[in-house]
Amino acid sequence: MLPPKLMRDRDRWISYSETKVPLQVSGRPASSTNPGTWSSFDVVAASCERRGFVLNGDGIACIDLDHCFVDGVLEPWAVELLARVPQTFVEVSPSGDGLHVWGLAHVGQGRRMGLVEVYDRGRYMTVTGRPFGGFPRRLVDMQGLVDALIS
Repeated sequence: MLPPKLMRDRDRWISYSETKVPLQVSGRPASSTNPGTWSSFDVVAASCERRGFVLNGDGIACIDLDHCFVDGVLEPWAVELLARVPQTFVEVSPSGDGLHVWGLAHVGQGRRMGLVEVYDRGRYMTVTGRPFGGFPRRLVDMQGLVDALIS
């Protein structure tokens, strides 16, 4: 399944190992801070099952909700957080027990707050392209939500 076009159009794609070590399509190590190790979506999609998107501070951000499903049921804290999410892309994580909320925002220093992480630079995020719920396959402004989470 495909992630939003705005992400696919950026040459910031990598693969990753079973232990989430970032990799180039060649299998050599990739870096979340070295653009020389990134590829286009088409190159990675054609050669790798595991895909990751590098966040480089250009305005694309990700809110990572870890372990928000228990026995296939969304935890109350995650339901509450998702009620505050604008109509932006939300996908199921590779493990199937988490969600990634993708949108437009500036975070600066990434933050981890319990089971919620917020990042926009200096790391990569796994990408499945498997949409969650009725959220659209586009990125919209989620700065207000990010500000509320990190304040």
